[in-house]
Amino acid sequence: MRVLAGSILLLAPAAAFAQTAPQPSAQGDVAVTIYNNGQALVQDTRNLTLKGGVTRQEFPDVADRIRPETVRLSIAGASIIEQNFDYDLLSPSALIQKAVGQTITIVRTNPATGVETRERAKVLAANGGVVLQIGANIEVLRDDGLPVRVVYDSLPPNLRARPTLSISLEAGAAGTRPGTLSYLTTGLGWTADYVALFDEGKGTIDVQGWVTLKNDNNVAFTNAETVLVAGSPGEGRNGNAGIAPGTLSGTQTSARARLGDFYLYPVGRRITIAPSQQKQVSFLSVGGVPAKKIYAFTNNWLSASKEAASATTVLSFSSSKDGGLGDALPAGTVRVYIRDSKGQPQFIGENRIDHTPMGSTLAIPTGLAFDVKVKPTVVKREKIQTDEWQRTEKYRVSINGEKPTVVVRDDTVTYWRTSMAYTLTNARPDPVTVELVQAGLDDDYWHDTRVSNESLKGEQRSLDERVWKVTVPGNGTTTLTVDFDTRY
Repeated sequence: MRVLAGSILLLAPAAAFAQTAPQPSAQGDVAVTIYNNGQALVQDTRNLTLKGGVTRQEFPDVADRIRPETVRLSIAGASIIEQNFDYDLLSPSALIQKAVGQTITIVRTNPATGVETRERAKVLAANGGVVLQIGANIEVLRDDGLPVRVVYDSLPPNLRARPTLSISLEAGAAGTRPGTLSYLTTGLGWTADYVALFDEGKGTIDVQGWVTLKNDNNVAFTNAETVLVAGSPGEGRNGNAGIAPGTLSGTQTSARARLGDFYLYPVGRRITIAPSQQKQVSFLSVGGVPAKKIYAFTNNWLSASKEAASATTVLSFSSSKDGGLGDALPAGTVRVYIRDSKGQPQFIGENRIDHTPMGSTLAIPTGLAFDVKVKPTVVKREKIQTDEWQRTEKYRVSINGEKPTVVVRDDTVTYWRTSMAYTLTNARPDPVTVELVQAGLDDDYWHDTRVSNESLKGEQRSLDERVWKVTVPGNGTTTLTVDFDTRY
C-alpha cells in the first residue's frame, strides 16, 4: 500500500462543466408566505408541457428543506400518480461517495514540467479519505499541495445539481398549461425589530419597524411576492411581554389583512430572497407619537430589603389609531435611543414585545434608574382577631340509632397584619412618579387579602397586585406606609 499525494480536484464529466455561468432559476411566478416559526408556504406557478397519458415532470429549484408530504400540484386535466424528491446534490464529496466500487481516472501533473499522466483506479472507500486500487497497489489520496485530480466517466444516477421534485402525472390531453406547485418548507423565517427614538423634552417617540428575512435553504426564491404572517400556525403562544402590567390589551382592529386570527404584513414589492441571506425590509415608520418615561418598582410578597434597589426605567406609549402607532405590532425587539446633549442618538436599552393588538398601551423596560431607589421595610407583623366566622366542617351524626342530625362547626377567622413602609428616594433635580407594585398578595387559595390602611390611595389591579403612583420630589424622599391583612 502506498500514499498518493496531491491536492484533489474531484471532477464530473466535461459536459457537466461546459456551462460556466450560473443556470437561471427554473422557478416560475413565485409567492412565498413566511411564518414566525421558521416555516413557509411556497406557491410556484410554472408553464408545463405535458404529453397525453402518463408523463414525468421535473421541478428543479424547489427548496432543499421542502416537506415532500405537503406537496400539492394544481393543474387542469392532470392528476398526480407518484412523486419523488431528489435531494442528493452534486458535490465533490457526493461524487466520490457515489463512485465507491466504480472505476475513475486519476490525473497527475508534474509540477516541474507540467506533463500530465493518467491512470485508471477503482474506488474502494471514501470514509474520511479516499482509498484506491491502482493495478496491484492500494493507494490513499492525500492533500499535500501537489496537483492531482479525479475524472469521472459519467454522473451517478439521482445525483442532482439542484434540489429537484419529480412528479409522475396522468394527463388527459397533451399541451402546455400552467401548473401551481404548493409546498411547505422550513429554513425560511422572519423577525421584527423596532428602532425607537425618544424625545423626553417633547414627550414624543419616532418608531421605525424592520422585518428581517432569513433563508437557510440553498435555493433562492427569485422575484417573489412575499407575505409575512405574524403568528405560528399550530403552535400556542403564552404571555403578554411588553404590555403594560394591569393594562387591558387593545381592542382596536387594524386595517391590515388577516389570515384567520393572524395579521398579514405583505412586502410592498417583489423581492429575491437569496440563499444563506438575511434581508431587511421596512414595514412601519411613524413619528411624533406621544410617549412618556415612567419609573416602576415591584416588591414580591411582603418582603423587606436591607439595601435600596433601583427602580426600572420604562418607556410607555400606545399602539392606538389616534395618538399612537396606529397598527398591530408583530412580536419583536424594541431598541430605544435618546439624543444626548450634542443631539446625537445614544442607545439606552431594549426589550421584547409579544404580538400586540392595535390600541394597546406598551411599557418597554429600558434599564435600571441610577438616581431613583426604593427600599421596602417590614415595620411590624402581628396576629389580629376578628369577629368573622368561617364554616369549616359539616357532617351527619347518629346517636344510639336515632335519626341522624346535621352538625356544623364554625371557626373564627384569624388574620396577620403586616405593616410595610416603602422609602423612595430621588437624586434627580426634578420630581418623578414611581409606579410601586406590591405583588404576591394572592396565594391562589384564600383570595381575601385586605388593605386596612394606606397613606396614599392605591389601585387593586388584581388579587395578586396593588399599585400606587408615588410622587417623589427632586432631591427628596417620600415614604409610603401600608397595612396588609392576610390569612397567613
